[in-house]
Formats: sequence, structure tokens, C-alpha cells
Amino acid sequence: MVYRSEHPNPQWERENWRNLNGQWEFDFDFGKSARDRELFKKNEKLSQEITVPFCPESKLSGIGYTDFISGAVYRKVIKLTEKEKSQEIILHFGAVDYKCYVYVNGEYAGTHIGGYSSFSFNISEYAQAGENTIFVIVEDDTRSGEQTSGKQSKLYHSQDCDYRRTTGIWQTVWLEFLPKNHINHCKYYTDIDNGILTIKGSVCGAGEIGAKAFFDGKKVGENTAAVRGGNFVMQIVLSELHLWEAGVGALYDLELTFDADKVKSYFGMRSVRINGMHFELNGKPLFQRTVLDQGFYPDGIYTAKSDDELKKDIEISMAAGFNGARLHQKVFEKRFLYYCDKAGYLVWGEHANWGMDYKNPIAVENFICEWTEILERDFNNPSIIGWCPFNETWEYREMKEKHRLIESVYKITKQIDETRPCIAVSGNYHIENMEIYDVHEYGTTAEEFAENFAHISDKGIVNNGIRRAEGDIQPYKKGTPVFVSEYGGFKCSEADGEGWGYGDILKTREEFIEEYDKFTTSLIENPDIMGFCYTQLYDVEQEQNGLYTFDRTPKYDIEKLKEINTKKR
Repeated sequence: MVYRSEHPNPQWERENWRNLNGQWEFDFDFGKSARDRELFKKNEKLSQEITVPFCPESKLSGIGYTDFISGAVYRKVIKLTEKEKSQEIILHFGAVDYKCYVYVNGEYAGTHIGGYSSFSFNISEYAQAGENTIFVIVEDDTRSGEQTSGKQSKLYHSQDCDYRRTTGIWQTVWLEFLPKNHINHCKYYTDIDNGILTIKGSVCGAGEIGAKAFFDGKKVGENTAAVRGGNFVMQIVLSELHLWEAGVGALYDLELTFDADKVKSYFGMRSVRINGMHFELNGKPLFQRTVLDQGFYPDGIYTAKSDDELKKDIEISMAAGFNGARLHQKVFEKRFLYYCDKAGYLVWGEHANWGMDYKNPIAVENFICEWTEILERDFNNPSIIGWCPFNETWEYREMKEKHRLIESVYKITKQIDETRPCIAVSGNYHIENMEIYDVHEYGTTAEEFAENFAHISDKGIVNNGIRRAEGDIQPYKKGTPVFVSEYGGFKCSEADGEGWGYGDILKTREEFIEEYDKFTTSLIENPDIMGFCYTQLYDVEQEQNGLYTFDRTPKYDIEKLKEINTKKR
């Protein structure tokens, strides 16, 4: 059986493509010696088989090895036709954790560093009609300090809010067959005030690029532009304006053509900005009622078994009254973002910064390079309404007195994407020129919690728990919007058993609902708060403080939670 056979990127889809998921040959490379031994040149079958796109730590991979994996190798033999060989052949990887080397028929095709961003190599010069061997070497070390690893445990066992690790290929692998003249990439800029879509992109070759926009099957705009082997800018004036809004994923279909190349895409007309103390969507204040989504799955770890699993996490969140999520310490795959786009589901794009040593120059190089790839990959998704490169830097590796790296990454983010707000660090430590004052608050009573945010506009004070514990490490600047982007995480003994959670253990489900109501209502009723994010949507392994179990079964009365989450301001 081939899992995840659907096209991995609905926002950039060509007809001529081939999914390479399924059975690959596999072996461990604990000594990281595969390159020295030149295994990629040997026409020898590897000792095991693995089901791609699942990591070897997962059950669905067929391997299920749960100890640390420093290295591994993959091998797959594919056949190409004469017609396919006559075209440009692009080999795509959705994500490979962490560093990988790719070889085709024994020839080096490329290297990629970063476990979360997508990448590709043009393998035309190495491929041949008939049989071809793809060989992938991966290296991974979550304890090195040189790489991001998010919520992957640095100890043998999962503990607290760190979970099982992921090594190697964990998203779809596929081939694209392109004509010599083709479109490389495009970025979409939407102007809702004038009903205009601006497209900036690049092509390979010379000719005329065309773009046609459709809504519900009706053509609503088109344009063409001459381009000669480089960048282009073109605009489409739309005859009908349909806004992408919370809960209303109004999407336009977009057809791009260049010579013989044709790309199927889509876009959403919407604007996001910070205005005073509020977040605005399409020029109107929108209170963010969001939830923390870790993106873990019982059998696939980082990888959902099916499209239905991706959709379900959005559906169960909206069923509980949330209008979005923080996609936490993981870069989610493009198909998940596609379903967010379709549902009108607001999400914050985040990097998996935990695990990197901020004082290590190699770690900084790796982080910045991958973060720019993430920003470029997901720029066109309307569901992403803001960026967050760092989460809780603390002081174990990032000195509170020195914010230079954080400030630099913030500036890079704004240079690449000036259309969205950016939370430089979620939680702490904040930089001086922050757009949003972001707070994580655990372990207080409901009364203390409400009081901490009761004097924002009148006194310019935010008394969050970190500030109380460690002094004035993240001073609040009056007039800055406040986002309580983590709170709760309540553990209920009746619903959760012996799992890990935050604060005092609640005894009954009824008591949980009461506490949830007190905390959440205090934020909804506070006019100085721009939004909240509850921890968390579902349990993940031993962290059993979700609103749903790890298999996404409701633990509480979801209708009651929805009633609380959707209270009017």
C-alpha cells in the first residue's frame, strides 16, 4: 500500500508528476560512514525496507526503532520513459530530518540542511531512460546544538513536553517533469481595496506568461506578460471580490501558463495587520481564539497517515469554537495548510527552534538559511496570518542581555514578508521593536491570571509569571498589542490519568470546564487582549492535557467548550 499518494502541494500542481512514496530499501548508518564507503556507487540492495514517507522511529514505517539514529541510508530504483527523460526532471522532498545527501545513479545531485523545509534538485543530467537508482544519505543529531529539533526529546525517553524523535524522510518524495521553458516560482500579493492580485515570479526561458483567475469555475480576471529568462511582475484586476475570512475559506483558482508549462494554483484575497492594540483581518478587528497544535500523530509521529487525519485536526478545533491555531515547534506540511486555507482557519507559522545553541555560529547559519526557505515556501498561503521564528528562548542558550540574533531574524522575516506581522519570540525574550507583546502564563489561579492582564492600557503593566519569577526581563511597552499565546494546559485526573500537565491537578471534568471558563472568559472580556491560544488541542504521548486524546477522541463536552470559546467580546 502506498500511503499519502495525493499531490503534496495543491498550491503548485502540474499534471506531469509522480509520487515516489511506498517501499524503499533502508539501512542504519550509525557511524555516518556511508559517504566514505561510497555506498551510493554500489549496486547492492540494502538490508531492510521502510515505508516512505514515515520516519524509521514510527510504527507506520515498518521499522519502529526508537533509540537515537545518527545516520541512515535510503535506496529506491525507479524507471523512466524516453519521454520523461527528454524533459527537465525535478526530484522533490517535502522534508528530510536533518542533513541529507542525494545521489542519482551514483552521481552527486545535492545536499540539503534543515529538517523542516522543502527542497528539490534538478536531476536531468544524471537520469537515464530505463532504470535509475536514487540514493539518500541522512544525518541527524538532536543533541548537537547545531540543529533545530522542536519537541523531539533529547533523552532516550519522551518526557514532559518533549516527544518521540523523527529522523530522515518524513514527507512525500515526488518527481516533476517540466518542459525546458518553465515557471520557477511565484509570490502572490493581494490588494483587497482595489481588487488586484499582483504576481511576482521567475521563469526559465523566454516567452509570454499568462495568468487566469477563477472563482467557483467562473473566470474573473486574466493577464499576460512578456518575460525573457528572469523575473517578472504582473497584475490581474478581478471582476469579482470575494474575501477570505475566518471560517470562510473563499479561494480563487489560478491557472499559470508559460510556453508548454502549466501550473494549477490558488490564492485568497485578504489582508492582515496590527492596528493599535488589535489584530485586523480585512481591515476589521478580529479576536484570535486559537489553540496550540503540536502536529504529532500516534503511529506516524510527525507524519499523518492520511489526508483525513490532516483535515480532522482542523475540524475538531473548529468544533470546539477555535478560529485558528499556533502551529507549534514544527513546520506543517503544505497539504495541512491547504485545508487551513479551505476552511478559513487562521494559523501562525513557526519554526522548531528548540534544540539549537544560539551561541554556536553553525546553528545560527543553519537556522537562518532554513527559516528563509520556510518563509518562501509558505508565503502564498492565506491561512498563515503571522510568523514566529522563535519560541521561549529562555536563558539556557540565549542570553537575555543580547537579543541580536532574535532582532536580526525578525528583520530578515520582515524583509522577505512585509505583508504579515511577526512575533520575534513567543513567550520570551522580547526585542525592543516588537510588534506584539506575546505572553505565556501557566501555574496561576484564575483570579491571579485575570489580574495579571487587568492594567494593560491604564498603567501599561503586564505581570506575567516569568516576569514575577525572574524580574523585569521582558518589559511591556504601553500601546503594544498583547497576545496570550500559551495558557492553561490543565490536567484533569478523571480525564487524563497519570499523564503530565501544568499547574494543580483538577479532579473532575466538570471542574475542568469551570476552570477553563474562568481563564478563557477573562481573556475574551479583556479589551486590551488581541487573542488567546490554549494549551493544547490534543494529548501528545505523556503530555495529557489536551481537549482531545492523542487519537483525537473528545475528553470533555465539546459543545460547552465551544460556547465558552465563542463568547462575544
